[in-house]
Amino acid sequence: MTGTVIFDPLIPWPALLAVAALALTGVTLALLRGLSGWALRGLAALILVAALSGPVYQVEDRAPLTDIVLMIEDQSASQALSDRADQTIQTADELAAEIEIRDNTELRRIRVGDGDGDEGTQIMAALNAALAEEPRARIAGIILVSDGIVHDVDQAPDLPAPMHLLQTGRTGDWDRRLIVRNAPAFAIIDEPITLTLRIEDSGAAPAGAGSAPLEISVDGSEPERFNIPIGVDVELPVTLPHGGRNVIQFTVPKAEGELTDRNNTALIQMNGVRDRLRVLLVSGEPHPGGRTWRNLLKSDSSVDLVHFTILRPPEKQDGVPVDELSLIAFPTRELFLEKINDFDLIIFDRYKRRGILPAIYLDNVTNYINDGGAVLIAAGPDFATADSIFRSPLAPVLPAQPTARVIEERFVPMVTETGDRHPVTSDLGESDDWGAWLRQIDVSHRSGELLMTGIEDRPLLVLDRVGEGRVALLASDHAWLWSRGFEGGGPQLELLRRLAHWMMKEPELEEEALWAEANGQSMRIIRQTLSEEVGAVTVTRPNGETLEIELEEVSPGRFEALYFGPEIGLYRLQEGDQSAVIGLGPAAPKEFERTIATDEVLSPILASLRGGAIRVEEGLPVIRNVRLGRPAAGRGWIGLTPRDAYETRDVTQAGLLPPWLVLLMTGGFLLAGWLREGRR
Repeated sequence: MTGTVIFDPLIPWPALLAVAALALTGVTLALLRGLSGWALRGLAALILVAALSGPVYQVEDRAPLTDIVLMIEDQSASQALSDRADQTIQTADELAAEIEIRDNTELRRIRVGDGDGDEGTQIMAALNAALAEEPRARIAGIILVSDGIVHDVDQAPDLPAPMHLLQTGRTGDWDRRLIVRNAPAFAIIDEPITLTLRIEDSGAAPAGAGSAPLEISVDGSEPERFNIPIGVDVELPVTLPHGGRNVIQFTVPKAEGELTDRNNTALIQMNGVRDRLRVLLVSGEPHPGGRTWRNLLKSDSSVDLVHFTILRPPEKQDGVPVDELSLIAFPTRELFLEKINDFDLIIFDRYKRRGILPAIYLDNVTNYINDGGAVLIAAGPDFATADSIFRSPLAPVLPAQPTARVIEERFVPMVTETGDRHPVTSDLGESDDWGAWLRQIDVSHRSGELLMTGIEDRPLLVLDRVGEGRVALLASDHAWLWSRGFEGGGPQLELLRRLAHWMMKEPELEEEALWAEANGQSMRIIRQTLSEEVGAVTVTRPNGETLEIELEEVSPGRFEALYFGPEIGLYRLQEGDQSAVIGLGPAAPKEFERTIATDEVLSPILASLRGGAIRVEEGLPVIRNVRLGRPAAGRGWIGLTPRDAYETRDVTQAGLLPPWLVLLMTGGFLLAGWLREGRR
């Protein structure tokens, strides 16, 4: 029970002050005029003002409430290093037993693990949530059992009581970390890019280690080994070997005594792109389709196009002297003998043998294909004649042979079953909506994959691999009708773009491919194939364990599966003769960027209410009571602030000046004052 006097004025406070001022003025005038009853009149006025202020005696029935201590136990990944997990459990249990035997004290134990994804240790988020559930007026202290590596200090709340850090870890801990800076997402194939690497030792690192071994592996290949100095930025040139995703893994072997090797690996994934795609377009004669090829290739800013058009064939005799022609001689020897390997793609558009390109030049084109080059034949009527390019040294590498027949009929190109599964022709749309072509060169299919057919299912588009290179044959010169919108047109631009990019070995258009797309620690495994069935994909985890994952066909030729990787690191995929590698999550998670226990991160927060940090390896601290604002920690002890909180169960009020008493006293004093002045 507690009693206090409170005031509940009958009139507003400004009016009450005005009444008090008026009464004081009257009493003062009485005093100045020498009236003998001024004191009695003043007492009457004082009783009246006191009555108007409404004095009430309030009695509260209070029940004391317990103090609350929050103890946050850090169970993040960095706490699993060395014996920190055991230190945490032992310290928390012993401290909980000591707090629970204290009078009028409750303990709340809060366990905090890793944040979602790679957010690190989110202790302040957990503290905010705990403070939202408890009355701040009852919080007597906050105890954090952790290594001090917290990643959300910017979310620290205003503390209602001192916070203390019981720091796990050992003074002799040390760790080695590999850092890779300025790694771009894209790089040009076969051109070196410079990465900055650094190996850092932290903590009580052993003296005398001036350098450390470094292993570099590309796409899971056999690693190359180097020695690089410790504590120094090293610039390392790296060359991407192929287009698409290149996975480069840098690894520093674990040294004896270091805390962990989880931060000894850096996994870089870069997409290889070509600087410029060099294309040689050889047009046998001007025709409407030639502009289609030229416009397609010139519209791509990454393509360097060299266009060779035969405007004046040898059989053309018009009597114009050669020295009066405005045309310049084309450097055929330089292009087809000396610099042919500089081109990524050669297109023969309605070209026929006229003696302009000697057989030795075309024989060199065959060697160019076998060595990894790409040639596309866009056939016109000349392909069916005796001067056909097929009747040249190119014949052994061409996937179809002309029958000497040119069919001048209307037809709509159709995609074959193989074409439905091939990335060049899949998803081009419904052929019922396509416009017609009006001419097809009759050829017999010899090798490669038949993707499109024309009149009476005759071969229209055939792709083939020859040696290390690629060859494509389009048995019509009327693809340009689609670009002109004839009978509604068709996907001419997309078809020719895909065809050219397949010829230039763009990874996304490979008909037999295995790859994965990562999203955090999940990946979508994708298998592209011309087969109707595929086997299970063998996934090798970073720890060497393997498992089989069955794929499901989601579209013709495309099989997929979703997989969640339980570990962060490099995963290897294998299905038949197809393989791939992919990195899930960062190679060195945020939890392992800093592994040495420290109080530096939390020091500003601890100091706000004069809390402290104590290493648990030095022993369990003693708990003391301290007043808020006083030092709350010292050598071997930490302080809690008793809050003396209570709950009010009942409140009763009684007026101190009942109206009858006010009237009697006021009237009595006024009457006494009048009588005294009257006698005088």
